[in-house]
Amino acid sequence: MEKQKNAVGRRKEAVARVYMSKGTGNITVNGKDYKEYFPLMYLQNQVELPLKTVESVESFDIVINVQGGGPKGQAEAIKLGIARALCETNAELRPTLKKEGLMTRDSRSVERKKFGKRKARRSFQFSKR
Repeated sequence: MEKQKNAVGRRKEAVARVYMSKGTGNITVNGKDYKEYFPLMYLQNQVELPLKTVESVESFDIVINVQGGGPKGQAEAIKLGIARALCETNAELRPTLKKEGLMTRDSRSVERKKFGKRKARRSFQFSKR
């Protein structure tokens, strides 16, 4: 069996496990084609971005398991996972991917709710009278 590369991508609450092997360019997310899983074009572009950057869209089959978060967080988690898997296959691709900002884990997530507040920073409505 040929070498399969694994990588994990995270964003907000979403975690994407990426399994990449040589193939014909099929991308499967949770058992569905990625274009069916992400009907919005800009999310499909997020998923394809690392492959387009290194011009290898047709050279890998990718199977992805993703859970948690919303569609945008999941798409961005997949983007990071694919970029990391590409680096495992060929270390020379790393500078190209890094220059495009694809190797950076976006650490922004929801701030926790504080006591005495309605949300993280939003106070309850103040009534003077």
